[in-house]
Amino acid sequence: MSASKKTALTVAAAVLLPALTVAPATADTHDDKPGRKQQPNPPASMSTVGGTQLGMAGPQVSLGPGAPVLPAELSGRSWIVADAESGDVLASNNAHWRLPPASTLKMLFADTVLPRLPKTEIHKVTDAELADVGEGSSLVGVKEDHTYSVHDLWLGVFLRSGNDAVHVLAAMNGGVPKTVEDMQAHADELQALDTHVVSPDGYDADGQVSSAYDLTLIARSGMQKKDFREYCSTPRAMFPGEKVPGSKRDYFEIQNTNRLLTGDDGVTPYKGIAGVKNGNTTHAGATFTGVAERNGKVLLVTVMNPDSGESQAVYQEAARLLDWGFAAAGKVKPVGELVPPKSATLPESGGAQPAGKGAPAKTAAAKHSSGGIGTALGIIAGVLVVLAAGVFLVNRRWPLRRR
Repeated sequence: MSASKKTALTVAAAVLLPALTVAPATADTHDDKPGRKQQPNPPASMSTVGGTQLGMAGPQVSLGPGAPVLPAELSGRSWIVADAESGDVLASNNAHWRLPPASTLKMLFADTVLPRLPKTEIHKVTDAELADVGEGSSLVGVKEDHTYSVHDLWLGVFLRSGNDAVHVLAAMNGGVPKTVEDMQAHADELQALDTHVVSPDGYDADGQVSSAYDLTLIARSGMQKKDFREYCSTPRAMFPGEKVPGSKRDYFEIQNTNRLLTGDDGVTPYKGIAGVKNGNTTHAGATFTGVAERNGKVLLVTVMNPDSGESQAVYQEAARLLDWGFAAAGKVKPVGELVPPKSATLPESGGAQPAGKGAPAKTAAAKHSSGGIGTALGIIAGVLVVLAAGVFLVNRRWPLRRR
């Protein structure tokens, strides 16, 4: 019997045997599935940050009574589903497999650099700032000798995944080498220890890797920042175009490349989606980290390099995992956890209370400046890890944005 068939039988049996952990020794190489290229197995030894099971190869899930089995149509080399509030990892597959991240690495770039640059600052772009943008990069259309606000540039990063905007912002942060160093230090602080940064934009580079676990940690950190949340959940915006002497500067519309947010290319928009970032390069394949809310539950999902051949597979598989996670919440035993940053400490008994335990702090719904597509959904203030005076706090929810 093939490893994949054994895995399927084990997962099915777990429905009848509550709390049984499914932990195959090796990942399916897909060599028994017509139409697929044989894929490499994960390393024999992977990191165990967040729990021993997360370092094991293959699907990891511990089903309780009434829990649904994992979706059958999953081909990602690595994926993870986690509760954004508690940090519980509900299920995973090769969570710590170090793989090229593509533009999902821009989440780390934004989480590192965004707080350092005032969004109203105006910057004039030089030739040198765009000189090292990789050939074939995704671009938003930044031009030398033109001025842009930091706000404009971040829209270019989040919506169009513009490597040109990344390089300009990196220059404003002190240059690409310094920004890479800053990103690596921030990854280490978050305990995203599978991540090795070579370029700030996620462009394919020797040795540049991350993991589904790390990208989920990074997204969890980024979603604590108001501007980060707003940018990654913006479907459309207007971006400054070329300035012709003697005429008013033109603007053009840019659209988010996150298909679960916009519903483009035959992908059904996911109800409750609130970001965060997708990517696609030759070596990384398709990658995606998303966050969604349903009935007060907020989940994070990351999928890396699916190979099913299905159109827009990374989004379809992410949506299946989110559906599964919402249905399985409270019915599965966690197989690991999203760890707090190194500098965070858990409050001692009798110490500070987790934020959000009091009355709901509702926020007013507001239209996008880009034409009203999407509104700010006030859902009590903040989920995830919040650092305050060195104390590790977990809020109830964060303000999400819906279409």
